[in-house]
Amino acid sequence: MWLTVLLALVPLAALLFLLAIVRLTAWLAALIAGGVALTLGAALWHAPWGGMLRSYSYGALSGAWVIDWITFWGLVIFNTLVVTGDFARFKAWMVHHATADIRVQTIMLAWAFGALLEGLVGFGYPWAVVVPILAGLGIADLEAIRIAALANNAPVSYGALGVPILALSVVTSLPVMALSASVGNIVAVLALLPPWVLIYLVTNWKGVREAWPLALVGSFSYIAGQWPVAHYLGPYLPDLSGALVSFWVLFGFVKLWSPKTIRGFGGLPLELVARDPDPPVTGREAFSVWLPYLVLIGVVVAWTGPWSHLPSISLFHLTETARSSVTQKSIASTFNFNPLSGGTSIFVSWLVILALLRPGAGALKQVFAKTFHQIWGALIVALFVFALAYTFVYTGMANSLAYGLSKTGVIFVALAPILGWIGVALSGSNTSTNAMFGPVQAVTGRLLNMPALLLPSLNSVGAEVGKPIAPQTASVGVSTSKFVRSEGAVIRHNMGWTLIMLGYLVLIALFFYFALPNVMAL
Repeated sequence: MWLTVLLALVPLAALLFLLAIVRLTAWLAALIAGGVALTLGAALWHAPWGGMLRSYSYGALSGAWVIDWITFWGLVIFNTLVVTGDFARFKAWMVHHATADIRVQTIMLAWAFGALLEGLVGFGYPWAVVVPILAGLGIADLEAIRIAALANNAPVSYGALGVPILALSVVTSLPVMALSASVGNIVAVLALLPPWVLIYLVTNWKGVREAWPLALVGSFSYIAGQWPVAHYLGPYLPDLSGALVSFWVLFGFVKLWSPKTIRGFGGLPLELVARDPDPPVTGREAFSVWLPYLVLIGVVVAWTGPWSHLPSISLFHLTETARSSVTQKSIASTFNFNPLSGGTSIFVSWLVILALLRPGAGALKQVFAKTFHQIWGALIVALFVFALAYTFVYTGMANSLAYGLSKTGVIFVALAPILGWIGVALSGSNTSTNAMFGPVQAVTGRLLNMPALLLPSLNSVGAEVGKPIAPQTASVGVSTSKFVRSEGAVIRHNMGWTLIMLGYLVLIALFFYFALPNVMAL
């Protein structure tokens, strides 16, 4: 049995080795690992070549339609705001209203604003945007990177308009709404800790003692915006709603309460300097810079909410089935072409935003050139990673691996988030980690008679916690700092707090398994 388990690990180990050790480009690593999976599937698991190739192609099609169709238009929206100058005005407005205290600035900008960027774009861009802002406020560059990375922990599972959750649903065949809710439950508990850590990092314990109400408001306001949306509207918008609610609640809170001593980075008291009473953006302009985000939320909610049947309209299904020798249940590799999916709602949102901003032809050309330059590699990665994931499941390797892991018993509840943490630390992508390990987590949970949603959800949130030490994320995140091509120093600096967050997540996993198992059941 253990030889079978080790052989089943080979395709995933090959992918992670090519990414982390050989430093091969991600799409090529995924393509080679897919070839390894096909070869082993035919030679050792005796899977038919015709069925495997159909499964492989359906996985690639699913990656293109479910993942790429969303991430592409999400990045197009972001680049449209950047090219038209709308994002620069939005950023200026946010910085102006963050007050002079470094703790307030950190929570409003790294925590709330960073979650907004993660929800819209992901892929390390929140670090790249937030780090120079924090550095401009007096935070040392390396510390600014760590703060941006740790603030980005809670939003990652719903990043890039919910793509990691959608990926997890595709490869596990678990309902997307159920996964969105179960991940939301775990993230709600996880989100209680980071604001305290952020305040400590910028002002030490004395700053925490003075500003503890700020940490409470920061965490609970994000949860209040994120949790209901994750439960009742799905995975597309929890980051955006959590970020917007958190920012505006904090905005109002600091008008009513502020720390007695205004402190800068390191906890040093600051003289309260009179700020420019005239904001860089007028009230009318402020409404206009918020409007694209409100449009995105409005269109996606109307399009994908429980009342809408648009995403369920399907033109055709392509399916290849097999039967597991482990679970004795059918394994289906399916591509569902639903032309009015959530990704189409993002495209329609962009069209409405275009009507509001009215960029010229030259600006649009710049938007698409910038987008293709940034994302072409990620688009190809989705094809090959999902093709690999479908093949891994279809051949029976995922079930063989899950059968071996199930022999660890209940201890696997603690190991599940660690598996997600390792996966993202090496692959750099929550989406890819869910595609690789999601099926294994789901089958292991079934074999151990655990709640169906628990282990896959822990895999996704474990990947959240591992993002601060993911080389691919770090390489994008440091692109606007002094640590370009110094990802190793960044990862070492982030490691300690990342392990603390992972330990906290393991405790959360045990809490849900022993105290609230029904919350994770279908």
